[in-house]
Amino acid sequence: MKTLTATEARKNLSHWLKAAKGGQEIGIVFGADIFALRRVAVHAADYAEREYGVSPGQLDSFAERTDAELNRERKTGRMATFTGKLPKRRAG
Repeated sequence: MKTLTATEARKNLSHWLKAAKGGQEIGIVFGADIFALRRVAVHAADYAEREYGVSPGQLDSFAERTDAELNRERKTGRMATFTGKLPKRRAG
């Protein structure tokens, strides 16, 4: 394990993040503790529940209603898909 002080780690953080991503064990010494710098998987399946207090069923229902509303707006022409090209400005 490569150990660094917080100051050493901060000076070249990108380098140490790449090393950790590549599997190297990195420890950052802070006081009497060592903190591991390693890649972790993030799973946010319960984000809506934690952040907004909604159940998975409520979230599914919201998504269905929103999709239906967007489809109606597209069909009536009140909403269009952005193609990346802006309309030309008229002189005036």
